[in-house]
Amino acid sequence: MAQDGDPTRDSAPDLQILGDQITLQPRSYVEARPHDDQEPLMHNMARFRSEPLQFLREVSLYVSGTGWRAYDKVIGQPIFYSGFSEQMKSAVVSAPLLQARISQLADKRLEVEEKEGWLRKEDKDYSSKRAHRRAVIESGIQEVAEKMTNDMICKFESKTFIRGAYYLVTQLLTRAYHQGIHVSSEEVLRLRKVAEVAERKKQSIIFLPSHRSHVDYVSMQLICYRLGLALPVVVAGDNLNFPVVGSFLQHAGKLRPYIPTPYANIQLTYLQGAMWIRRSFGNDVLYTTLVQAYIDTLLQGGYNFECFIEGGRSRTGKLLSPKFGILSFILDSLLSGRVEDAIICPVSTQYDKVIETEGYVTELLGVPKKKENLADFLSGGSSVLSLRLGRVDVRFHEPWSLRKYIDEQLTKLTESPGTLRLDIKAAENTAIKQKLLRTMGYKVLADINEVSVVMPTALIGTVLLTLRGRGVGKSELIRRIEWLIARVGAKGGRVAHFGNAPLSDVVERGLDVLGKDLVGVVQGLAEPTYYAVDRFQLSFYRNMTIHLFISEALVSASMYTRVKLGGGPAHQEISYNSLRDHVLFLSSLFRGEFIFPGEGLAANLERTLVGLEDDRVLHLKRDERGGISSIGLADDERAAGRENYDFYCFLIWPFIESTWLAAVSLMGLTPPKGQKGDIWIEVAKAQNTAQLLGKTLYHQGDLSYFEAVNKETLKNLYQRFEEEGIIYVVKSKDSKVPPRLRLASEWTPSRDSITAALQPSGKLWDFIERIASSRREGKNRRDGATVSTRVVRLVDMLGAELFEDSASPDRKAEIKLNVEEAAKLKKAVKAERRRRRLEGRARL
Repeated sequence: MAQDGDPTRDSAPDLQILGDQITLQPRSYVEARPHDDQEPLMHNMARFRSEPLQFLREVSLYVSGTGWRAYDKVIGQPIFYSGFSEQMKSAVVSAPLLQARISQLADKRLEVEEKEGWLRKEDKDYSSKRAHRRAVIESGIQEVAEKMTNDMICKFESKTFIRGAYYLVTQLLTRAYHQGIHVSSEEVLRLRKVAEVAERKKQSIIFLPSHRSHVDYVSMQLICYRLGLALPVVVAGDNLNFPVVGSFLQHAGKLRPYIPTPYANIQLTYLQGAMWIRRSFGNDVLYTTLVQAYIDTLLQGGYNFECFIEGGRSRTGKLLSPKFGILSFILDSLLSGRVEDAIICPVSTQYDKVIETEGYVTELLGVPKKKENLADFLSGGSSVLSLRLGRVDVRFHEPWSLRKYIDEQLTKLTESPGTLRLDIKAAENTAIKQKLLRTMGYKVLADINEVSVVMPTALIGTVLLTLRGRGVGKSELIRRIEWLIARVGAKGGRVAHFGNAPLSDVVERGLDVLGKDLVGVVQGLAEPTYYAVDRFQLSFYRNMTIHLFISEALVSASMYTRVKLGGGPAHQEISYNSLRDHVLFLSSLFRGEFIFPGEGLAANLERTLVGLEDDRVLHLKRDERGGISSIGLADDERAAGRENYDFYCFLIWPFIESTWLAAVSLMGLTPPKGQKGDIWIEVAKAQNTAQLLGKTLYHQGDLSYFEAVNKETLKNLYQRFEEEGIIYVVKSKDSKVPPRLRLASEWTPSRDSITAALQPSGKLWDFIERIASSRREGKNRRDGATVSTRVVRLVDMLGAELFEDSASPDRKAEIKLNVEEAAKLKKAVKAERRRRRLEGRARL
């Protein structure tokens, strides 16, 4: 129930969008109260089986465009009119940037032909032949560019079609998410005002949403359509481009696929304004320039734009690190002066239940992702109609000017930003652009976290996975959820407001949405007792809250290095310097995994410790100058059975376990005894071996959390190890040759001179032991003895299989580097060391 101190109690109401019905509700309201007297603005959509005539009437209203369905008075630049596609195509093809690239490619081709003797300078008609040949080449490239452009651009032509598409998609979505789409009326009104100003200035609004589901961009488009905002062009992958469905999506607003040519391999499609591009551009300069010219044209024309800051969908529930591909195009548009300004609007999309989580778990356990196809789409679509997945919550951060942000950052980065010429290629300019991209990407992620709403299912999942024991009674579950709600609010987070519904009803509703496959209940006891059935899948919902408590979790895990030793309170205390050093170590480990506060380690650590002291979780001892000298558990926390301290530890322990697993797996990259020269292992095979190692250790009791074998987390950790120079990774120009890696020599463990067994010593072993000091204690591993015997022996065995496989005749990748690859690696390592030195970041 709403508390007197609830900061959302007097705030603006939410809007519930359910089909044609829009209802005002208390902010972040969860479920309508019985006998609610709220008056819906419109009626719900009819269903054919129960009301066939009303159903047909409603369809006709959409097709004919009656009332708001006409989509006529749109805030933004005009779209959906005859000739839009030709106008956009003409603007893109005639862009000076693209024309300059075509001219450059023609010149390069002429140079090749002259070297090969096709054009001879001694011929008396050389000049005319060259001019004629140049014209032919330019014409050919121009033709390719026009074809690519025609297949790339969003064809916003038919309002009749988009009305029908809106009706169909709304029917499907609101049957699966039966409580509809919720938005904040306060945020929507603010967004509309920003859109009105942007329309007058002919500026684009660039929506940057979080990405957990395919429903993300669909819900975003439905909101814009229903509220009268110009639909954005959405950048997305090509995995939904398959027969029939791809054609429908093309005419609904997504760019249709493009057949590969010698100049490009692009697949672009559109659904309600979304643009699909391939994941990697490679060395195709024409394709890259064409995408830049198209984005320039959209932003110059003030057309709204949408891309996912994380790149792909998050399979883990938390935000992924930012991807800078499309952002770099947008930034280049402004830095070059081709675009004056654009408005950035970070967006958070939250779900009671994400429809794809079961498939995510399968992928994370190592099963290759299955490409979408028509049969799965149709069978999945029919099952969607019977689901009851709760609601979708979409929240809009306050939009901000990209130009203003760039100017502010350049002032911080350089002494004289006014004299910068960032359109000129130079090493210093590249470094500045990279810093701008990085700071902008993480700012957007922080903005998304700031406006995200914690759903009831996330509260339940978090509590169930942060308690000791097999299960929890309903009364205790509700008590811990009440505590968690208070903590989320204290951290500045937003929790779904429950109106006048008792918390027990809300918990019951959340349990019903999660279902018996995720949360089980034991009846016939003194009270119903709930337990996690599928901890791996339930961790997706726990991870939706971890960003709020990452600082507290790192402090608690760092303290655990002392707490796990046991003894009295004084023995478990840790000095401030030791705590700070370990927090810094863990923060560096998880740099690519979590979004940390931008105030710096010292200020953030001080604030976190004081907050935990105020919550009576920790006791701080101070010196005569008032500085913190040592930290221990508070007496109140000990009396309560360490439940709050354990909560923070349980949040981070699965990730520490993954890090430990990834680090231990690196020992298997130690070359066999007597091996001459470096042997390079395929990255994918090394990561698959790490996952196999984790599954084995879990079932043998040496790994506490099965979610620690998460494929995405292991992949991120290997990338982190590469950044730190623990492993070297090389990528071949040949796309058929997979990336390869080897362990850096200074991190390579030694082997016994007689038995050739791996030795638990050296730099890598010390690194593993430092991670292990924060691991959750297990029944059969009270010290490092288990790791130094059974685990290391298992790692060595799997490593030997890796090296044997790499040396097999049917391998795809060479185990040795060629001269060019070796030179490239040396240059990359040197540049990476220089970058780390300039950034002054903490090292592992």
